Amino acid sequence: MPAPRVVGRSRPQDVDRYVGARMRERRVMLGLTQQQMADLIGVTYQQAHKYEKGINRVAAGRLYSIARALGVEVGYFYEGLQIGGGFAPTPGQRMLLDLARNFLNILDPRHREAVATLARALAESDDGDQRAA
Repeated sequence: MPAPRVVGRSRPQDVDRYVGARMRERRVMLGLTQQQMADLIGVTYQQAHKYEKGINRVAAGRLYSIARALGVEVGYFYEGLQIGGGFAPTPGQRMLLDLARNFLNILDPRHREAVATLARALAESDDGDQRAA
């Protein structure tokens, strides 16, 4: 006998959480706060938070607005989605999010610029090391 259909709010699905995680990832990459994101797409801070957590599903029209605000195609939010599997960020993605989160918490603009300069110098140094090897 099939399970009875529950009427009312549906539970978040893996795909809703995945889309929310991709929204958050892109927002953090752009250096936007949740409040700034909410303002861009015309929702409250709480609603933007619920979208990112996958608590509330994002309607197609709203997803289009979010994609435009974040400068990506709608398909961006589904890239890498594995049917039947949850979102598991790679160690590099996790490190990038951690770096972005901590960078945004540096209040002194001179310190932020110093960190950015250090990152550029290290990246250029690694490029030179790679070529020499």
